[in-house]
Amino acid sequence: MIRFGPSGNELAFYERGNKKTEQAAKYISDMGLTAYEYSFGKGVRITPEKAQSLKEAFAPYDIAFSVHAPYYINFANPDPEMVQKSFGYLIASAQAAKAMGANRVIFHPATQGKATREEAVNRTKENLSKFVEIATETGIDDVIFCPETMGKLGQIGTVEEIIEFCQISNLFVPCVDFGHVNARQQGSLKTAEDFSRILQALIDGLGKDRVQNFHVHFSKIMYGAKGEIKHLTFEDETYGPEFAPLAQALKTHGLTPVIISESDGKQAEEAKIMQDIYAGN
Repeated sequence: MIRFGPSGNELAFYERGNKKTEQAAKYISDMGLTAYEYSFGKGVRITPEKAQSLKEAFAPYDIAFSVHAPYYINFANPDPEMVQKSFGYLIASAQAAKAMGANRVIFHPATQGKATREEAVNRTKENLSKFVEIATETGIDDVIFCPETMGKLGQIGTVEEIIEFCQISNLFVPCVDFGHVNARQQGSLKTAEDFSRILQALIDGLGKDRVQNFHVHFSKIMYGAKGEIKHLTFEDETYGPEFAPLAQALKTHGLTPVIISESDGKQAEEAKIMQDIYAGN
């Protein structure tokens, strides 16, 4: 089953008097949405009590719960101490996810820095291989880890690189942020065929079973010469991508991902728009 939902709480959520994320479960369920992503982007700061509270709030609803790990993870860092910190951020995210009742952790793989692209990618692959062992040792290998395609040229995370990372272990399932891909490639995603090429590359590289329920981030994104600048809403008419061609491509390939809206301030509203487009496509 394909699922749609927001990343975090949109502005209207608070404007309607809601104050706690626990209330988001009913809020999005009443909209007919069935996915939610909780962000630890600025750090894994959650008490056991809060995690349990969220788990209990979301449990009565059929919602696929995921978390986003801290943004500053960097598995291409040449400093071993900094890599250990990245391991720690991902472990903490997974442990919190399990406590919250979530089963997916989305993360940004790396930044190129002063290394060559090849050096940064190889270092990332080496450290992700080490992380697979750590995940087993720490008992978090029942969580799905989703390395994300990135929107800036200086970040590691092209579609091809994400496929390589996911080939390391079944622990990894791709997160494709189509707004990031479009920004990185200067507006490349326009037709269903454009999206289909990405989906086929994922299937060719990982197999249909691994890709069947992959993770998606979607929003329009402003971009410049170096890629991503900022997230937008569907009201923007200058930048893409549009969702309808992706909906068509997903149906052509028979894929049923979790699709998370990251639209600026309208995450749930535009998740619902995507769900309606998909239903009518």
